[in-house]
Amino acid sequence: MSMKTIRWGMLCALMAAAMQVSHAAPGVTLVDDRGVTVRLESPPTRIITLLPSLTETVCELGGCARLVGTDRYSNHPASVRNLPKTGGLDDANIELIASLKPDVVLLALSSRVSERLESLGLKVVALEPRTYKDVQRVAGKVAQILGSADGGLRLWQRLEAQVDAAAKTVPVNARGLSVYYEVDSAPYAAGESSFIGETLTRLGAKNIVPTSLGPFPKLNPEYVVRADPQVIMISQRHSAGVGARPGWERIRAVRDKHVCAFTLEQGDVLSRPGPRMGEAAQIMANCLRASAVTMGAGAVR
Repeated sequence: MSMKTIRWGMLCALMAAAMQVSHAAPGVTLVDDRGVTVRLESPPTRIITLLPSLTETVCELGGCARLVGTDRYSNHPASVRNLPKTGGLDDANIELIASLKPDVVLLALSSRVSERLESLGLKVVALEPRTYKDVQRVAGKVAQILGSADGGLRLWQRLEAQVDAAAKTVPVNARGLSVYYEVDSAPYAAGESSFIGETLTRLGAKNIVPTSLGPFPKLNPEYVVRADPQVIMISQRHSAGVGARPGWERIRAVRDKHVCAFTLEQGDVLSRPGPRMGEAAQIMANCLRASAVTMGAGAVR
């Protein structure tokens, strides 16, 4: 056997070995929202999510069967309700999480348990969607973790189409209506720069809380009175007492009964920047459309 033949055989053997290694361990490498590079040896089969929007994104991208635990607030889709609940943003049960032996834990950037989990040898990926751009990016990252080549892009394109479709249902006379969207009775509001505010803008509404105040600012109640919104979007839980707040009886939305009170289930949809944002857009569009109808009726009278 010639030396040339031997070298060729060795080269072929090395190439075959390299291909086998590559096929056996494709691996996943990504940079999370902390700026930390995380390396997974293969797409994970045991995942814990500590943020409802991340839970919903994993499931929407076909990874629900890989979930072995979630935070206490994750309740959609229905199948995740029976999974072990590992706490919330600030009180995650570290021992329970470790006992579930996850390949990776997906959590919010604002979570305080990342370092403790990593000290136990667990892989942690911090992802926190706050804007439309964030939702698109996080969908892509989660798809990458799951080993899906283009799942994130498909999800984002579907969301964009759904929001556009919801916007088309808003009548012309509802566009430009000023809106106060309350996320908490403190009161905290959804500003223009939040994902909720971005949806309102896409629907043609005018948010009374400008970008300069931040995504979810705490407001002086008098600010809302002075802004005099035409429509108020609020949780059903806090809607009953709106008219009793000092000075709020003078607000057009309260006076004209243009207060959209969302159920607890609708609140979940509206407050989670993820796969159900198209549904959230339609809920808000329905509110604007209903307000426009009663305004039109008032004009006739």
